[in-house]
Amino acid sequence: MDHALLVATEVGLIVATRAGDGWQESTRALEGRHVTSVVSREGVILAGTTDGVFRSEDGGATWQESSTGLSVRHVRWLSYHPDVSDLEFAGTEPAGIFVSHDGAATWRACPEVASLRDEHRWFLPYSPEAGCVRGFAFQGERVYAAVEVGGVLRSDDRGEAWRLAGGSSGEPTFDIPPDTEVFSDVHWVASHPVSPELVFAATAEGLYLSSDGGDTWSVSHRGSYCRAVWVDPADPDHLVLGPADSVSRKNGRIEESHDRGQSWRRASDGLDLPWPDRIVERFAQLSETIFAVTNDGRLYAAALPALHWQRVLEGAGRVTAVAQGAAV
Repeated sequence: MDHALLVATEVGLIVATRAGDGWQESTRALEGRHVTSVVSREGVILAGTTDGVFRSEDGGATWQESSTGLSVRHVRWLSYHPDVSDLEFAGTEPAGIFVSHDGAATWRACPEVASLRDEHRWFLPYSPEAGCVRGFAFQGERVYAAVEVGGVLRSDDRGEAWRLAGGSSGEPTFDIPPDTEVFSDVHWVASHPVSPELVFAATAEGLYLSSDGGDTWSVSHRGSYCRAVWVDPADPDHLVLGPADSVSRKNGRIEESHDRGQSWRRASDGLDLPWPDRIVERFAQLSETIFAVTNDGRLYAAALPALHWQRVLEGAGRVTAVAQGAAV
């Protein structure tokens, strides 16, 4: 049985279904709203927008606003804890983390994140707001969060309290950090089931890796501008990265490593390269397919393990995120 594909766009949410080797649009919802993120679990869909969170319990047919307690309404990222029912997280712009224990009916702000934001004066180079939280990673009690521009946050109690990871200064600088620290402009964070201590951070200066819970870091693909990395849940040595040469001269592409970032090879088969102004913004996995969302709103899909990419849902508009929906 196939699963639906939930596609967030700048003008609403699309529910898509399988059509041969591709996907076709089934329904649209939240039309006119800039949807930034979407998650689905236990029959409930949550959509983060630039003006709050919305919830559907009927596959996207009807929606209710679900933003009580969400004092920052511009949601950049939604996630749920994979091991705990009704534990959801929202990352916002300006940088904040909000936690829900009731399926997003109500939200609680994590004040220590706002305190760190104000103390270190986090910022965004493209917005007047004080930074943003644009990613979460989970492994047991451990949760990580990516802050642009600010670094990596860590929680040891399933997101109830937060601090800077040991190797993250929190200073919003574009200077190259000392050898054991992570670059402050963090766009994505990922962990792996093999250990809560293993964490990856895609940054504006390469892919950073830590094997001690973020206390010390090493860098792979140094000097590359990276916004997204996919870590194989079955093999932490297998990584898929969407690097570019820089934020201004992108030369975006997709590369793959089978030795935890020690070496890389092109994995861009099927893409319309060169990409002078395009870069992968997000990766997402649905069954045996990886999806790549680019900064200009294109959506590509590739089956594992071959990674031959094809563009899908070309008429969707500017895609911002995808997630797996209910089985259909």
